[in-house]
Amino acid sequence: MAKPDLDKPLMSQRFRGFLPVIVDIESGGFDQNKDALLEIGAVNIQMDEDGSLSIEDEYSGHGEPYEGSIMHPESMAINGIDPYHPFRMAKPEEEAIRGLFKVSAKCMKKNGCHRAIMVGHNTIMDLNFINAAATRCKVGRNPFHPFSIFDTVSLSGLAYGQTVLSRSAQAAGLPWDTEQAHSALYDAKQTAELFRAIVNEWNDNVGPIWS
Repeated sequence: MAKPDLDKPLMSQRFRGFLPVIVDIESGGFDQNKDALLEIGAVNIQMDEDGSLSIEDEYSGHGEPYEGSIMHPESMAINGIDPYHPFRMAKPEEEAIRGLFKVSAKCMKKNGCHRAIMVGHNTIMDLNFINAAATRCKVGRNPFHPFSIFDTVSLSGLAYGQTVLSRSAQAAGLPWDTEQAHSALYDAKQTAELFRAIVNEWNDNVGPIWS
């Protein structure tokens, strides 16, 4: 098994130069080209000297529904968001996207990684919404790989035999608060803990893998 180059950041060697960034979004529906992007939650992770992952920082952005966007009643009933509530402190969609890209790019630079890769639970939808919003707002330098992802549905199915986020988290020994679920930041934080648990358990049993 390859050994890490101690002169380079360990994270840059663990996933072929990709930085895992855990992301969750809440939206007005399932169509990234028509439905409103309402919340973005993201968690950055770091790698300790033994190759294990830990939480570094987090990002939360509440987006204003863009003009003409759709918010389906059934989706809004699930996420419980009042899009026009003043205490949301919502930002224009472009500002929320730029904030996510800025913190992700900063963490990439710190860890010597050349690209971010999105981690999430059924995260292809999250990636599609982020990519569509970036295109809509003409935000360049999207740090995320355009189509590759790390999906904790597959990882937790392999590790714990569970695919639902709440059940996967509990199988990993993590707490789960149903009152906070469907908040983008809460779900991102729980997904980050789940991803961390799976990678660290692999490291404990097999050992870290270096590219």
